[in-house]
Amino acid sequence: MDYDSTRQVLAALEQEGVRYTIFGGVALNLHGLARATEDLDIFVEPERDNIDRLQTALRSVFDDPHIDEIQADDLLGDYPAVQYVPPDGSFHIDILTRLGEAYSFDGLKSQRLDFDGLEVTVVTPQTLYEMKKGTVRPGDWGDAERLRQRFGFGE
Repeated sequence: MDYDSTRQVLAALEQEGVRYTIFGGVALNLHGLARATEDLDIFVEPERDNIDRLQTALRSVFDDPHIDEIQADDLLGDYPAVQYVPPDGSFHIDILTRLGEAYSFDGLKSQRLDFDGLEVTVVTPQTLYEMKKGTVRPGDWGDAERLRQRFGFGE
């Protein structure tokens, strides 16, 4: 993971009051399970003003006119996911408001955790486990097993 860019983005989200929660590989790391990842996966609350704040936050980190292409209509529509790749291409941000019918921002259980002196919002270990155990990706199964072992989740 691009540590500096990830922390800058998260600090900007906090500064702008974006309602978000982290999931995926960064969430695993924040829960103490080291895992390499090249992206930051976030759910954002599906409201236009929140998406406007998201754009403002990203603009404060990246000088990139393509941030304007992150449209509320996309994140509020039938396929509510956008991938943003900053100009340097060092990593990318997957931004979702819903993941199929299984997960939506409002239904995620989250908690606040410390990320090097910055309080951030992250899905709980149980939620992350549930998200990962039922996918078709073998890497997710391994992540789910590590979460199960670390936090004592039963089958």
